[in-house]
Amino acid sequence: MEAILIDCVQNSLRHFMHQNAIFICERLCAQFPSETNLQLLAGCYLHNNQSYSAYHILKGTQMAQSRYLFAISCFQMDLLNEAEAALCPANEPAAEIPNGAAGHYLLGLIYRYTDRRKSAVHHFKQALIIDPLMWAAYEELCVLGAAEEATAVFGEAAALCIQKQYLHHGSASQSLQISNEDRNIVSARNFGQGPDDASPRQLKHMQVPGNYHGVAALGGAASQPSNGGSSNLSFYNTPSPMASQLSGVAPPPLCRNAQLNGPNPSILSADSSPRSTVNSTIQAPRRKFVDEGKLRKISGRLFSDSGPRRSTRLSGEAGVNTSLSSTMVVGNGTSNSSKYLGASKLSSMAFRAVTVRKGQSWANENIDEVIRNEAFDDSRSNITSSTSSSSPSGDSRSLEQEGATIPINGGIMNGSRVISGASEIMGLLRTLGEGYRLSCMYMCQEALDVYLKLPHKHYNTGWVLSQVGKAYFELVDYLEADRAFSLARQASPYCLEGMDIYSTVLYHLKEDMKLSYLAQELISTDRLAPQSWCAMGNCYSLQKDHETALKNFQRAVQLNPRFAYAHTLCGHEYVALEDFENGIKSYQSALRVNARHYNSWYGLGMIYLRQEKFEFSEHHFRMAFKINQRSSVIMSYLGTALHALRRSDDALAIMEKAILADKKNPLPMYQKANILVSLERFDEALEALEELKEYAPRESSVYALMGKIYKRHNMYDKAMLHYGLALDLKPPATDVAAIKAAIEKLHVPDEIEDNL
Repeated sequence: MEAILIDCVQNSLRHFMHQNAIFICERLCAQFPSETNLQLLAGCYLHNNQSYSAYHILKGTQMAQSRYLFAISCFQMDLLNEAEAALCPANEPAAEIPNGAAGHYLLGLIYRYTDRRKSAVHHFKQALIIDPLMWAAYEELCVLGAAEEATAVFGEAAALCIQKQYLHHGSASQSLQISNEDRNIVSARNFGQGPDDASPRQLKHMQVPGNYHGVAALGGAASQPSNGGSSNLSFYNTPSPMASQLSGVAPPPLCRNAQLNGPNPSILSADSSPRSTVNSTIQAPRRKFVDEGKLRKISGRLFSDSGPRRSTRLSGEAGVNTSLSSTMVVGNGTSNSSKYLGASKLSSMAFRAVTVRKGQSWANENIDEVIRNEAFDDSRSNITSSTSSSSPSGDSRSLEQEGATIPINGGIMNGSRVISGASEIMGLLRTLGEGYRLSCMYMCQEALDVYLKLPHKHYNTGWVLSQVGKAYFELVDYLEADRAFSLARQASPYCLEGMDIYSTVLYHLKEDMKLSYLAQELISTDRLAPQSWCAMGNCYSLQKDHETALKNFQRAVQLNPRFAYAHTLCGHEYVALEDFENGIKSYQSALRVNARHYNSWYGLGMIYLRQEKFEFSEHHFRMAFKINQRSSVIMSYLGTALHALRRSDDALAIMEKAILADKKNPLPMYQKANILVSLERFDEALEALEELKEYAPRESSVYALMGKIYKRHNMYDKAMLHYGLALDLKPPATDVAAIKAAIEKLHVPDEIEDNL
């Protein structure tokens, strides 16, 4: 009876019938009370986004898997202290962290969000050592600025580690495979997997330690067969909203929390080693729908004219991974939001791809075949030329020579394919990892060069194209960023990764219609994702409706408090409304989520600069500069703060760096001229301004400053000419008043003017 009930729960989970799984599992726990069955029930609740139920069921349990599931529940409920205590019991300081790499990853997240960076880095690195395919841990290290070069992390040692895991698994289960050959065949047919369809992540048996009958307790959401091809990635693909979902009815949360197959019961033995047993996928908590009427009041006003346009805010978002900042752990190390389900990292492998590389044609190509699992296809040697020649271990060699076969999730794989496949996977991760690491270090041009080394079928995916768009965004090349993000939308129209940044790109380009359309599309796709509300807020901000924009950004924060960019955008709107106190609070909230979010350091510096607290301003600009040392805008304002502190030589030096960093940016050249004027080096200032006129011919402040210099030289005709040119360019009202006052005092000597 117990085995039948467990199998029924498994089948229900595989078919996403979570309510049925909960009901049957409750019968199981009532009839056969045990901690392992409670783990299964807790897993059912977690699948159904009821972390609070799992929390109460598992509170006080002692088994390693129970502690891990309890920690997951606590993390989703933001009970970080209890989550840490579950993973690291105070009365057992030497206790092993449950679930290996996944446990270390979860503990790393807990340490990160409790501001213990060093410990977080340690545990993320441990997760990668145990499981080199734990990409989410490497992403977190990049966000924290502590990632090693990808060649070191995803090198030969990592490939050998994967090979050993596969080969050890194969040798341990070969005898079981022989004795259960018929069951393997049936199971392979049920899972829709052939020898080449096995996902590398499925090597980790999703079995709860101690669960009897050799059946995975939490192996829900097995992939479904798809026309004879592999469907291991089918649940990573987020469905676009149906027409019925766009007609006044709130669309359901998108299926973006990807879940991997449960194990094949025929290849699991009751005495499987705990290290090879990792818990199954756990989903984030249920998200409540907001009132439709209130939403229509906000979103219905999107298409009004934009009105006067505001000056460009500082571009970029530190940490890149927006949804990464708020992560939960699933059994195989994939991370998703604890407050909402972020776009799946693999969802970008859609059904078409477009070529975006600069200078090449954009051609659509069908990649239905690409999304099949090709991890072990020997033809993909173009990624792994540096690693495919690495010599395998003794076990690998013997298996390759003997042509040994390894059963993996109901399929049979040749030992030589394991070796070549592991090397190829590491080669791909090396390229992706190095590009992402360079992006997080704001070495954006280098990152773009690395991404170009990817094969077309990987380059033309939503995730990579979004990263390319972010890199161009940081380089202040908004047109190329727009192009890359547009292609990312074509490749993965359901993916929200980077769409908050895309909305800011359109904001800078003053593309109000495109921004309105994007905001409406994102809201219809997922109205409970913070990216959607950031886009909506940017739309209103472009229309100078800062109060409504602020409400939208606050909604994004409410949906995911660990979304740093939403806090920063709130700060920008508070500053626009001249509410500096709340602006400071918003920027500080962003820094609590991500201390390397340089936009918030910059925002604080701007507030203190406006308040004439120059020492505070200089400190915050310098913190932003330490994080992003290639931003011309940050260097310009750092120089301005230094000049206000009467450190003109330092200010001039930093201005020169800013000019070299981005020769298209007129701000540092203008500030340099201002500093030279204050030092009475008028000829050098005029030379700088003449050069600046080439880059910014319609900037009224340039002509006004030139008029001031000519007046100092007693060249009144030229001064009057440049003041007139400044007025003709229609400067802001405050500048108009200042220029007219300067014209009235044109013939008043400077000494007398200073005394007036």
